[in-house]
Amino acid sequence: MLLHSAGVIACNSTTEIKWLKSGNFCASKNDGWMRARLGMGLRSAKSAVIAIALSLVAACGQKQANSELAEPLPAPSYGEEAANPEVFLDSMEVGSRELYAARNAVVDAVGVQPGERVADIGAGTGLYSLLFAERTGPAGVVYAVDIEPRFLKLIAQRVADLDVSNVVAVLGREDDITLPPASVDIVFVADTYHYFDDREAIMNSVRESLSANGRLVVLDYTLDPSDIDDRRKDHVRFGKAGVVNEIESFGFELIDEPAVEGLDEIYMVIFKRAGA
Repeated sequence: MLLHSAGVIACNSTTEIKWLKSGNFCASKNDGWMRARLGMGLRSAKSAVIAIALSLVAACGQKQANSELAEPLPAPSYGEEAANPEVFLDSMEVGSRELYAARNAVVDAVGVQPGERVADIGAGTGLYSLLFAERTGPAGVVYAVDIEPRFLKLIAQRVADLDVSNVVAVLGREDDITLPPASVDIVFVADTYHYFDDREAIMNSVRESLSANGRLVVLDYTLDPSDIDDRRKDHVRFGKAGVVNEIESFGFELIDEPAVEGLDEIYMVIFKRAGA
């Protein structure tokens, strides 16, 4: 059951219902692909702890054998650090980033109508979730889906500060967007598709979540031989043709490839469910 008017969403049996206004959100246990997305580098942190521990032992002139050294404290569990999620605004909502600079043109191209239900997958700071909320209005709803809890806390904070009543923060899983069947009219995936590890599972859940006439909108980076030395695109797996072919193999049909003003290194492709 989905209760967006109350600011709360019941995702599935593995999730917990909590009030959006309290800064909480639907919860699940898996947050794999966002670890790569944020690059938190936990292994590096653990190595640094070990190095510091060993240097302190040497400085004190202790002669114990390695077997007698106390084990260093482990790196903190992912998500437990007291990071301020607002710092992500400085890197993700800047004019040098195409998806930010061209945000209004992107929203126009998506064509959200009043009353529509939108899922913003990989919502990040909530930039597009808030823009879609304006377009769909009080009769519609936007599900801001991410697997990074700190992003969802930030979105809940922004929603409360702006007194927005039609945005619901939802914690997804690396293989499931955790939305009920036929619950949305638009699924929006911007600069996120290439981060999915289990793309088939994710896209199966996307297809199931779409209404009969729903559409999937994907924005991702172009990739061609000239980009071989572009370090900014190291994380991009394949170009537009490869993305389209793969998504169609997951049960979708390409229906549009709109040119969006302000997007040069990013393309937009729109799909519907195959056979719909």
